[in-house]
Amino acid sequence: MDQIQALIISGYGINCEREMAFACEEAGARATIVHAKKLLNNEVSLDSYHLLCFPGGFSFGDELGAAKAFANRLTYSSKLKEQILDFVEKGKCVIGICNGFQLLVKLGLLPGLKETSASLATNDSCQFENRWAHHKVLPSPCVFTRGIEKLYLPIRHGEGKFVLENPEIAQQLFANNQIVLQYSTTEGEPTQNYPENPNGSIEAIAGICDPTGRILGMMAHPEAALLATHHPHWHRQMVQARREKSTLPKYGPGYPFFENVVQYLKEKSCQPIM
Repeated sequence: MDQIQALIISGYGINCEREMAFACEEAGARATIVHAKKLLNNEVSLDSYHLLCFPGGFSFGDELGAAKAFANRLTYSSKLKEQILDFVEKGKCVIGICNGFQLLVKLGLLPGLKETSASLATNDSCQFENRWAHHKVLPSPCVFTRGIEKLYLPIRHGEGKFVLENPEIAQQLFANNQIVLQYSTTEGEPTQNYPENPNGSIEAIAGICDPTGRILGMMAHPEAALLATHHPHWHRQMVQARREKSTLPKYGPGYPFFENVVQYLKEKSCQPIM
């Protein structure tokens, strides 16, 4: 089939679009960065792409809460939500990272359950958290995390606490295998303890998918852990590799997210795009 086409949204305070594009291209996709205004004005059609990416940043300066103003713009200025649902129905994929995750939740695309109220609230620490965090990867239909069991990824956010209006919804998400990532200890056990859980998310939830597994939202930044040299201990790892007369791998823990989705889209033989 033709090369997988990835659409990377930029503008309005988004600031991780270049890293996202680089990650997609390293995984074998062709990435196109487009300002969100072109989507709103119907100058760009989702039909021309296989993968839709909402990167991190501070859309609209986090006015009204993280990603809320952006969600309002997309909801009331266009029919983008319906277009994205149709996009996924065709077997295509969507990823929202950090501010992008907040946007997908505020749009109601995640968790993707009827009459579900979820949000990303201010961190329990009441401060911006910027560090690397351990994650447990749960069994789920998520196409981005196939074959991954645990992760160490960078987080950087002030409003990353995943909350639900009704605690019973969390049980439903677990039953549906929609919980993809949980903040964990170094041993891989989910935790509510700070700083391992940087924001106090209910059930240590760090990432979720919709029931199809083709929409993923997560607070951590896999695109910022794409290469082995992005790891905070890469120099130490390089020294150890030399001692063992081996070489440091090219890619870091974030690369499989993008490799997985590109491979999935190729396997599904999405309709070639002209």
